[in-house]
Amino acid sequence: MTSDEALEDLLATRWSCRAYHDRQVPKPVIERLLKLAQRTPSWCNTQPWEVIVTSGAGTERFREAMTDWARDHPAEFDFAPPAEYRGVYRDRRRASGWQLYEAVGIERGDREASARQAFENFRFFGAPHVAIVTTDAVHDLYGAVDSGLYVGTFLLAARSLGLGAIPQAALAGHATLIRKHFDIPEDRKILLGISFGYADEDHPTNSYRTARAGLDEVVTWADE
Repeated sequence: MTSDEALEDLLATRWSCRAYHDRQVPKPVIERLLKLAQRTPSWCNTQPWEVIVTSGAGTERFREAMTDWARDHPAEFDFAPPAEYRGVYRDRRRASGWQLYEAVGIERGDREASARQAFENFRFFGAPHVAIVTTDAVHDLYGAVDSGLYVGTFLLAARSLGLGAIPQAALAGHATLIRKHFDIPEDRKILLGISFGYADEDHPTNSYRTARAGLDEVVTWADE
């Protein structure tokens, strides 16, 4: 397999994993994952990301704190989320959401069931590990972009090591709790969390895959 074929395979077979086995990932495997992710390029090689990784009792304490907090507190992000989704972006978002709902048997209009599924974010979908990604606050947008690149590399590295993973902006929506729980200083901004572990591939939430737009939808050629 050539290098581009290997990359294509990782990109094509990675998905947002929403169900996990409860067994821990060995620490040497997590360290290998983090070392691969650390090769991410960044503006002037500043590498503005820092990562907190939970395991074992640390994950369980964080899971309990997050679920307790999320029940009673509205979302509050360090980085503002999209104000709205328009046109094709709204269509793609809806299509992805309905794929999930159909996979787990949630009917259209069943707001109670969809809310229960959404709340699984705060249980980390049962994952045994969570990585909280922060960036240097003074780097602002560029720090967020660089750290977003780190997240992409992390996800591909996880797939290459036989792990499932899902990036979760929903966790960043409770930045106040995360900052307090992990004693994160004010000069760090919380970008998102990544739940990861060994995927339960037989679970319905892991049974579907989202589509990608064709080049004609996203590329403009300037040949002259």
